[in-house]
Amino acid sequence: MLSVLSNRTYRHLFTAQLIALVGTGLATVALGLLAYDLAGPRAGSVLGTALAIKMTAYVAVAPAIGAVADRIPRRALMVGADLIRAAVALTLPFVDRVWQVYALIFMLQAASAAFTPTFQAVIPEVLPEERDYTRALSASRLAYDLESLFSPALAAALLTFTSYNWLFLGTVGGFTASAALVVSALLPRPVPAPRRNGGVYAKATAGSRRFFTTPHLRALLFLNLAVAAASATVIVNTVVYVRSHLGRASGDVALALGAYGAGSMVVALLLPRILDRVADRTVMLRGALLLTPAFGALGGITAAGAGGWRWPALLAAWAVFGAACSMVLTPTGRLIRRSAPPEERTAAFAAQFSLSHACWLLTYPLAGWLGAAAGLQAAVVALGVIASAAAVVAARLWPSGVTDEQPHVHTDLAPDHPHLAGAAEVSGGWSHRHGPAQGALHPAVAEPAR
Repeated sequence: MLSVLSNRTYRHLFTAQLIALVGTGLATVALGLLAYDLAGPRAGSVLGTALAIKMTAYVAVAPAIGAVADRIPRRALMVGADLIRAAVALTLPFVDRVWQVYALIFMLQAASAAFTPTFQAVIPEVLPEERDYTRALSASRLAYDLESLFSPALAAALLTFTSYNWLFLGTVGGFTASAALVVSALLPRPVPAPRRNGGVYAKATAGSRRFFTTPHLRALLFLNLAVAAASATVIVNTVVYVRSHLGRASGDVALALGAYGAGSMVVALLLPRILDRVADRTVMLRGALLLTPAFGALGGITAAGAGGWRWPALLAAWAVFGAACSMVLTPTGRLIRRSAPPEERTAAFAAQFSLSHACWLLTYPLAGWLGAAAGLQAAVVALGVIASAAAVVAARLWPSGVTDEQPHVHTDLAPDHPHLAGAAEVSGGWSHRHGPAQGALHPAVAEPAR
């Protein structure tokens, strides 16, 4: 997996992503402490509202960025987003009103909604070989999981000798370093985006329309929903399970979340070799279907009134949740890469970013409100039904048995066109094969089986 780091551009971009993630993790811890200072016992409602604002920004802003991304140089877009995030983090220690927190969180997450899809769309061009790109996806998955474990520990260490306001300065440093690394990276020249009728609205909805009209991307919508149901259960209710249901110490909350991250990391490490031999469809659908027995086991743990076995069982369930979610999330970039030509990938990744977070916007409050109002068992049943139904629908929407990679010849592209990486020269053009990239370059490529 680490072999892809030999590519200088990818190495700089990956390091930028990693540093920015750590900065975001520090800001998350500091934000919780800031909310408590401002709202006291109401800190939970403040953070819940901030999370809803975060998801709303992701859902609303990402498609808009996809609509104008072709007019803004990608380096300028990513660096600008990093600098906006750094500026917002710099002002957070000085707020003294809850509404100010909400406004700044929206700005922070809107900038993230600009950075992340653009970053995701650049990586397939930096690493055109699918084998390398798969390893980059696994590395990104590992980065997210390691950040979720490392950032809280780093924050705890820093808080032993400084106030939480200094954590925001760590966030500023992270985003500033990320911007510097993006500036130092040699990004590939983007392929000009095709002209569209309908103006900004047509561009903003182009990626979403691709999802709703392409069978395997429609299936991905439901896979996103299954993952959102599982991750909401873990993120929202871990503290309730550990502290209230099992009566364990606060430190065990971190252990439980660590089990979820460990399951995800193990799968991310194994998937590059697996995906060399096994179709994406098989891995992703099996991951989604694995959530059904995981929710069943969690229901049994929830129903049990006592027993020392419940704690290791919860850790095992959380690890399975993490593994199943990673089986779905890690190959997602491969699917989108095959489904959109280079000039339309930013819009496609922006649509995935927006639509997947729309699923979380639904499941996060459901996990919290239903668990609080009707109990954990009701939340487990409801989210388990959602995950199971979504997995079944995804399996039905994603056709199997169709030829995955379609051989075809391009006769009107320049030899140095990015899409022709790895293509063979033939009489009259360039020949290669891949899954569908419907758009200006491939008006008639068939649907994939993967």
